[in-house]
Amino acid sequence: MSFESIYNVGLDANAANYEALTPLSFAERTAHIYPEYPAIIYGALRRTWGETYERMRRVASALTAHGLQKGETVSIIAANIPEMFEAHFAVPMAGAVLNTVNTRLDAEAIAFILAHAEAKVIMVDPEFADVVDRAIHMSGLTDVLVVDILDPTYEGGRRIGTLSYDDLVAEGDPEFVWPVPTNEWDAVSLNYTSGTTGNPKGVVYHHRGAHLNAMSNIVTWGMAHHSRYLWTLPMFHCNGWCFPWTIAANAGVCVCLRAVRAEPIFELIREEKVTHFCGAPIVLNMLANAPDALKDFSHEVKVMTAGASPPAAVIAKMEAMGIEVTHVYGLTETYGPSVVCAWKSDWDTLDTDAKSVKKARQGVRNVALSGLMVADPETLDPMPSDGVTMGEIFMRGNNVMKGYLKNPSATQKSFKGGWFASGDLGVMHPDGYVELKDRSKDIIISGGENISSIEVEDVLYKHPAVMETAVVAKPDEKWGETPCAFVELKPGAEATAEEIIAFCRANMAHFKAPKTVIFGSLPKTSTGKIQKFILRDRARGRGEKT
Repeated sequence: MSFESIYNVGLDANAANYEALTPLSFAERTAHIYPEYPAIIYGALRRTWGETYERMRRVASALTAHGLQKGETVSIIAANIPEMFEAHFAVPMAGAVLNTVNTRLDAEAIAFILAHAEAKVIMVDPEFADVVDRAIHMSGLTDVLVVDILDPTYEGGRRIGTLSYDDLVAEGDPEFVWPVPTNEWDAVSLNYTSGTTGNPKGVVYHHRGAHLNAMSNIVTWGMAHHSRYLWTLPMFHCNGWCFPWTIAANAGVCVCLRAVRAEPIFELIREEKVTHFCGAPIVLNMLANAPDALKDFSHEVKVMTAGASPPAAVIAKMEAMGIEVTHVYGLTETYGPSVVCAWKSDWDTLDTDAKSVKKARQGVRNVALSGLMVADPETLDPMPSDGVTMGEIFMRGNNVMKGYLKNPSATQKSFKGGWFASGDLGVMHPDGYVELKDRSKDIIISGGENISSIEVEDVLYKHPAVMETAVVAKPDEKWGETPCAFVELKPGAEATAEEIIAFCRANMAHFKAPKTVIFGSLPKTSTGKIQKFILRDRARGRGEKT
C-alpha cells in the first residue's frame, strides 16, 4: 500500500498560491510602487519607471496589433540605448521571444541568425542599418517587419524599415494587459554563441531562469535598492547578464551609454553617481590605465567582471582607485554569471597582491545555481579539491539554458548525467572555489567576446598562399586574448603577416581577425593532427609578428 503524505492531500497549486516566475513582473511591480522614480538616463533624456513601463506596454500592444504571435522571434540589433532596455520587457510582454544580436558581427553571421531564429520583427539601431540591411537580403526573409530605432544622439545611419520604434509607442495601448506566462518554462529570449564549429548555436532562456538569475545578481552583489547601473556591458551579450531584469527588480536606474570609452564612463560615474557596472577585463584595463585626472569620483563604485580571467595586477589597480571588483564566471548557456568569487571577511587582512590573487579565481555557485563541480568529462567523477588536478567544469540548476534551438544533438551532448558540460577546464581548490585554467580548445575570448578558432581558420584557408593553418589564443594585456594564426605557406608562395591579417579583416568581423601571424611548419601527431597545445605554448612566449 503506497503512502500519501498528509501534506499532499487537497493542497494543490491554484491561482491564489502559485504563479509562473517571469522577470516581466519586476517592471510591473516597480512601476506600481515607484512610478515617479528615475528609470532611464541617456544624455539629456530622463524617464521615470511609470513612463518606461507605459512605453513597454505600448510597444507590446503595437507588436501584437501588427500580427506578432506567441513564441515568434523579435530580433534587435542595437547599442546600449533605452529602446534596447525596453525591448527586454516589451517583446516577451507580447508573448514573443527576444533575440539580441551581437552588433560586432558581419552581415553573413547576422543573416544566419535572422534566418535560423525565423525572425518576424527586426528592430534596428541606425548605427547598424547598413550591415543589417545587407543581412536581411542575404537571409531570404521576405515577410519580416523592420522597425527603425530613431536615436537623435547618433549622427548618421539611415532608415531601412517601414515604421519606427516611436511609431510603435504612438500606436500602442498604454493600458495593454500583457499575458502572464502560464508556463515558466516558456522561452523568454534567444542568445547566439559565437560557435566552435562554424555557425553559432541559439541558446534558449526560459522565464524561470531569467527571473532567478536576475534576482541572484542582486544577492550576489549585495545591491542596495535603487542602485544606479551604468551600461558598459553589451545588452546583446547574454541579455546583459540578465541585468535589464535585475535593474527592474532593484527599482534601479539604467544609465545608458552608446560607446564604451574611459572619459564618458568616468564622467557618468561622477555626474550620475553610478554605483555599479559590468565589463570584460579589457574594460577594467582601459579604466585602470586612464589618465588620473579622469578618476575624480568620491563615492563607492562596484564592478563585476568576467570573460578571460582578469590579471591580478588589473584588479589591484581598479581597487586602488576605489572600485571594488567582483569576479564572476559563466557562459551564454548559464544566463551569464552563474559562478562568483564570493568574498570572505578573513581575507580582508591580506595584502593587496594576495587579495587580487583570491579575486582572480572564478569562485563558487551563485544562489540560482544548484551544483558546480570539476570532474572527469568521461566518468563525471569529481576531481580532487587540491587546486592542481584539472578537469572539466560542470554546472546544474535553474540558470542553465533550456537547450539549443533546432539542435537536439548539440543539446544532448551538452547535458551529461544531469549536468551541463561547460567545455572549460579548471581546478577545485580546497576551500571549494573553482579556478579556470584553460578554455575549451576552439574558443578565444577577446574583449569579452567569444571567437571560434575554426571560423578564423576557415577564412585563412581561403587565402591563395595558405597551405595549412591553426589558430590559438594568445594572451594579450589589453584584450585578454587575441587570435594568433600559425601559417604554413604553399611551396613557392609568399605573403606577409600584414597581408594575411588584412585578408581576414576583409572577409570576417574585424575583431575576429588574427592580431598575430607566425609562419612555419605546424607540429603534428603521427596521424596528421595538428598539436595545438604546442602552438599555445609558442603563442604564450611569442610577442612579435614574423
